[in-house]
Amino acid sequence: MAKKPTVLMKRRINILLIFVIIFGFILMSGRLFFLQVIGGEEYRNRATSQQLRDTSISANRGTIYDSNMTILAKSATVWTVYLSPKYVNKKDNNKQANLIADKLSEILDVDRDTIYEKTQKDNYYEYVKRKVEEDKAKEVRAFISEYKISAVGLDEDTKRYYPHNNLASTVIGFTGTDNQGLTGIEAYYDSYLKGVDGRIISAKNAWGTDMPFKYEKRIEATDGNSLVLTIDANIQYYVDKHLETAVKEQKVNNKAAAIVMDVKTGEILAMSTKGDFDLNSPFKIYDTKIAEQVAQLSGDEKTEATQKYQNYQWRNKVISDPYEPGSVFKIITAAAALEEGAASVNDRFTCTGSYRVGDRNIHCWKTSGHGSESFADGIKNSCNPVFMAVGARLGGNLFYKYLKAFGLTEKTGIDLPGEATSITHSLKSLQNEVNLASSSMGQSFKITPIQIITAVSAAVNGGNLVRPHIVKQILDSDGSVIENIEPEVKHQVISEKSSAELALMLEKVVSEGTGKNAYIMGYRIGGKTGTSEKLDKVYAEGEKEDYIMSFLGFAPADDPQIACIVIIDEPRAGEVYGSAVAAPVCASIMGDVLPYLNIEPEYTAEELAKINVTVPNIVGKKAHLGQTTLQKYGLRGTILGDGDKVVKQVPKSGESIPKGSTVIIYTENSEQKMVTVPNVVGLSVDEVKKRLGAVGLNVKVSGGGIDQSGCLSSSQSVAPGESVAEGSVVEVVFLSKDAVE
Repeated sequence: MAKKPTVLMKRRINILLIFVIIFGFILMSGRLFFLQVIGGEEYRNRATSQQLRDTSISANRGTIYDSNMTILAKSATVWTVYLSPKYVNKKDNNKQANLIADKLSEILDVDRDTIYEKTQKDNYYEYVKRKVEEDKAKEVRAFISEYKISAVGLDEDTKRYYPHNNLASTVIGFTGTDNQGLTGIEAYYDSYLKGVDGRIISAKNAWGTDMPFKYEKRIEATDGNSLVLTIDANIQYYVDKHLETAVKEQKVNNKAAAIVMDVKTGEILAMSTKGDFDLNSPFKIYDTKIAEQVAQLSGDEKTEATQKYQNYQWRNKVISDPYEPGSVFKIITAAAALEEGAASVNDRFTCTGSYRVGDRNIHCWKTSGHGSESFADGIKNSCNPVFMAVGARLGGNLFYKYLKAFGLTEKTGIDLPGEATSITHSLKSLQNEVNLASSSMGQSFKITPIQIITAVSAAVNGGNLVRPHIVKQILDSDGSVIENIEPEVKHQVISEKSSAELALMLEKVVSEGTGKNAYIMGYRIGGKTGTSEKLDKVYAEGEKEDYIMSFLGFAPADDPQIACIVIIDEPRAGEVYGSAVAAPVCASIMGDVLPYLNIEPEYTAEELAKINVTVPNIVGKKAHLGQTTLQKYGLRGTILGDGDKVVKQVPKSGESIPKGSTVIIYTENSEQKMVTVPNVVGLSVDEVKKRLGAVGLNVKVSGGGIDQSGCLSSSQSVAPGESVAEGSVVEVVFLSKDAVE
């Protein structure tokens, strides 16, 4: 028979039990204290991450419009496909993980092994691919639905689109994967454009899927503001087109650039750098030679080269690259001289071909000299000795005063990122007569294209220095105007009288002087050529020197409205003068822009005699009636065939040809005659007309050779040796060969 516990034993058991309870309570209290106090925040965060899903709603980035409300940049909805590895079933020998990797790699064109590796992680979020278009997003949703996959989801996002691809690409700029502006306007106005992202906080069940809407809190995104630019997409197109042609024709090694600006308001109507890039694929290297070189590299060397050339193609040359302006700067020297009375229109100078400064002779571009000439002639002839003499008359103090007054010692303040500072002589340095002489003719210092076009605009617009700008309105998400960017006049630099005198003298540069190749029939164009040697460039032994060619034009000369600067950096086609390389490009741009802006041509009597006419339609008329109709337009008609009705005409109706040209009239039973186009490059206007006329072809003259003096043909629209119908028009471009500055 078992003994019963004694009183002592019971007492000991009770004491032990109490001790265990107390110890357990202390242990539990300590654990609770650790969980709630010491580790409370961590565990609350863990619980929240398991129970709640916090999704960002990307704000729509504001739209960028041109001045006519044409969309240049816009945002559209795309999707981010993500994985929740925690909810991937890993107890089925990874069948689900393999299925996810196989299907998503197929739909999204993402590496299959990369996706599989992500399924094996122990977290709640891994993105698979960003910026997925709607058609692919539908396929992902179909996959999720078909296989009941809770570990794959889609988050709403936005993507930037640029409908016009490379139009003004270095100006507009582009965004990164997080929709932040990286370059251009997108970067400068990022705080206006980006908006504020929203959030969706939703509850999740044990399977990781979202619970019904009542368990969700949504904070809507605030869309960004939109911008209306001063840029006109049509003018931008003209500039881009002519620059692209120039890059090819002149075999440009270091890009070409141009600006078209309203001289009175500072509005940038167009700004271009060529070559450039497609805004929709900005990280691709578009220079094929460079791309091939980079493709041969590997590792860090390839990464560094890729970044270097990407930055090069994104660079906005007209605001980021200072250059020696050369003779274009003589406009500023002339403006200062007129204002200060250091020179007047009829002041006389003598050019012997060089100018003595200190212990050296500095040569004129015309080494034989210009002889006796007025100040106006010195500007027209771009005579270096005249400008060195004028610089000496001004002296270092006054010269620096106007260098500063025209804004050339500081940034313009244009609303774009990356504006470079100029590199100019100090006031002290300009006390040196050699530095003053070289600066007076635009050498030995560097400024940016945006600085010189702003300064020249002030010189011809009545004397007012305006701040250049590229955005004119900011709109809210509803399209209402919340801010107008008004033109800003910084100060008046010269008087209206000096400005008007200067503009008319610069008109002579184009009509009679070194800028003849910028002449446009019916328009009063003023301007100045520029040719500067790149003295600070390190050349390989025996390598030919490189130059920057430029031309800055404005119109109309009697009431300037717009200015245009063209920069051709390192042309390799043979010509080394801005008059032959840059001036024709500026003429082509302004020839398109001026009519577009409704600035009507006003022809002189001499120009009217040479003006082109539009060929009328005479098909279907009696042959001789058609011939009479042509005569009313100042055209001749040659009838072929023995019929009495016109069945065809060459040139066809609507073509523009010079007065006096011949239209071939075909009647019944006539055969079209084909002729071979001769080579007419390198000939005078009369010689070209004679050679083309001999084979029955019409000639259309364009370029600086319209006055038919001192000019030779530089190109023809139909290649030599081609067979065309008799009467066809061959357009021939002429350049003035006596304009060589």
